[in-house]
Amino acid sequence: MKKFTKVLALVLAVVFVVAAFAACGGKGDTIESGKLIMATNAAFPPYEFLGEDGKIVGIDAEIAQLIADELKLELVIEDIEFGSIITGVQSGKYDIGMAGMTVTPERLENVNFSTSYANGVQVVIVKEDFAIKSIDDLEGKMIGVQEGTTGHIYCADTPENGGYGEDNVTAYSKGADAVQALVAGKVDCVVIDREPAKEFVKANEGLTILATEFTNEDYAIAVSKDNPELLEKINAALAKLEEEGKIDEIVNKYIPVNE
Repeated sequence: MKKFTKVLALVLAVVFVVAAFAACGGKGDTIESGKLIMATNAAFPPYEFLGEDGKIVGIDAEIAQLIADELKLELVIEDIEFGSIITGVQSGKYDIGMAGMTVTPERLENVNFSTSYANGVQVVIVKEDFAIKSIDDLEGKMIGVQEGTTGHIYCADTPENGGYGEDNVTAYSKGADAVQALVAGKVDCVVIDREPAKEFVKANEGLTILATEFTNEDYAIAVSKDNPELLEKINAALAKLEEEGKIDEIVNKYIPVNE
């Protein structure tokens, strides 16, 4: 019996060591595979959108390419629903998530985030002739948002926490769908990032952006909690690219400083 107990203990010890090693390594084989798989939602210009050749381009795509180059990896970009990015990274299906993504307490429960690489501002799109003239006029209005974004999270929160309640929010899978709902009169306004908001207003006559910012936030890269090695390497790459001025160069290319 004692011999069996010792053997069982040895087996359990080996299993524990293997499991611990796997947990520490996570998807550390990402580096060995030679590919950096990035999940995004290519409907968020100028951070990510489809170019004329159908290829995903934008601020996030270019920064991700520089990071992949630093890590000597091949960048592979997958275009998926925004709401599926965090779960995809968490499960290990994708190595990173970049989609103009803000760090929130809810997201931090599921993934880790890199240091910030860009700043985003949430704004409100309204019809030029509508009664909404400032942020204070949003109470009681139907607000359109892109599902899973911080705009969605903030607006759907309770009034006690500064939101407007879920009953006053309609979520769409794409920001463009929310804007079209505004054009059609299905919602009274749309809360979305300022840069894509500019593009949507430019493409739809009769829309305008309120002068007051809704929120101001920093964007970062989502990485699985099981892959601390990759997170460390990404942060090192970001620091190097920031120091060399390459990130500012990319951001200024898509968002001129005089705008």
